[in-house]
Amino acid sequence: MSKSDEIVALNKEFTFFSWSVQNQVNPIPVARAEGIYFYDEDGKRYIDFSSQLMNTNIGHQHPHVIEAIKKQADTLCFVHPGNATEVRGLLGKKLAEVTPGNLKKTFYTLGGAEANENAIKIARYFTGRNKILARYRSYHGATHGAIALTGDYRRLAVEPAMPGVVHFLDPFCYRCPFGQKQESCAMECLKHLEEIIKYEGPDKIAAIIMEGVVGSNGLIVPPDGYWAGVRALCDKYGILLISDEVMSGWGRTGEWFAVDNWQVVPDIITTAKGITSGYLPLGAVIVSDTIATYFDDKMLSAGLTYNGHALSCAAGLATIEVYEQDGLIENARVIGAYLGEQLEKIKKSHSSVGDVRYIGLFTAIELVQDHTSKEPISAKVMGEINANLRKNGLFTFLMANQMGSIIFIVPPLCITKEQLDEGLQIVDRSIDIADRSLNVN
Repeated sequence: MSKSDEIVALNKEFTFFSWSVQNQVNPIPVARAEGIYFYDEDGKRYIDFSSQLMNTNIGHQHPHVIEAIKKQADTLCFVHPGNATEVRGLLGKKLAEVTPGNLKKTFYTLGGAEANENAIKIARYFTGRNKILARYRSYHGATHGAIALTGDYRRLAVEPAMPGVVHFLDPFCYRCPFGQKQESCAMECLKHLEEIIKYEGPDKIAAIIMEGVVGSNGLIVPPDGYWAGVRALCDKYGILLISDEVMSGWGRTGEWFAVDNWQVVPDIITTAKGITSGYLPLGAVIVSDTIATYFDDKMLSAGLTYNGHALSCAAGLATIEVYEQDGLIENARVIGAYLGEQLEKIKKSHSSVGDVRYIGLFTAIELVQDHTSKEPISAKVMGEINANLRKNGLFTFLMANQMGSIIFIVPPLCITKEQLDEGLQIVDRSIDIADRSLNVN
């Protein structure tokens, strides 16, 4: 048995893989990584076209972050979360600087789900209300409260979850649930949301939580005016607005956070993933100065052993420095514009491509069997596409379920045009598999 086979067998025998039927998983035995590439134990190189799980935004093994982690480890790894450290405070100050508007104070967690759990608590404490509104095409985490916020199929398997969550429909222009055409849309999605608010009782609703741009449920870029419209509804009814920027934050859309594209300031931002680019676990709940002041003389009944973990905070601070020093957010805008142009060309050249969606380096290709019915390409064909991508040295995230059949292209923000072209050629050829399946059918 080769070393690769031994590693896979060891992992499969003694560890669980998430969101998987365990005897069907086929993991790559990863040995090392650098920049936009990673390598398996046999030395095969893969282009990382999904930044692992849409989190390795600065690329793999950036020396500045590695050095910051080493330096912090030499000094102090961990202290009681009730104690103060310089790196904890410096990161909090930096978060206040890069987040929009009057967002000021941070509660640290170790991931996005924990961030959303604590955002729920804070919203309920601050408003004295119970209900939380979230969208159906959403993923907010897998813990008890976060999975209740999640609108997609993953919620159904673990219900009953946390009570008090009400879901509403998305502004998904390609598959508009209100039967509208984008060019003539009167923002029926906002009218629908206001109707839900009235039915549920505005004085019962603590917050509305939305992903800045919907991620793993199809990468849905909201139409211009939508975020501003939701902000206006929240202001009208005294409801807090939470932007889940776990996946869409940290330069991914060509701005620090997705909401910055529409100049909207939420009351709370939750984030994780790109805050450290996955180098160490870290999440954050960043609240407005108004909410922060509320807790000056009131108990914040929230706590985690690893709140403000020194190593994670050091990684976060160094990662933000990389975004700034390496010009990664500007690169996401420039290369993202080029990527959008290339995706439109792919759409025109393949009969199976129903839609392409893009904002910065947050992009997706949706495959369909028919452009009128928009029936997704089968899971079997998507499996063949995934196998072909891997065979040709490209790794990315694919979706094949009731939400659609989608190839995500979400590379590290440090990618060059030449590297992007190399990966797109592999994707382009792999979509031929879907085209041929239409002819067979």
